[in-house]
Amino acid sequence: MADRKKDELVQFFQKRAFRLVMNAKLKGRSEADQQRLEYVQKATRAEIERFRNYRSAQEVVANFRRDLDSEPANRIHTELRSLVLPTINDVRDAFERRAKELGVTG
Repeated sequence: MADRKKDELVQFFQKRAFRLVMNAKLKGRSEADQQRLEYVQKATRAEIERFRNYRSAQEVVANFRRDLDSEPANRIHTELRSLVLPTINDVRDAFERRAKELGVTG
């Protein structure tokens, strides 16, 4: 059975942060920025799949919280900030509110 709450939380990420990263354009950027953008877009695709593959909304919330400060995530966050793109930290409050509204704890 599909987990509606999990799907809703994953869609939240896709709309609020991931979509902006994936839709960012390479045109007009320096070579270094192009390489960073390609890197973060690849990492973001992997992140989307990782979140889609969690079994429950609780797993999404728990792993979201872990990713806020994990070393690998922080490397990506640094690159995203340098490209003026959102990180999951930027949507933290809204995500936590949505999870609470859905009755999901991590």
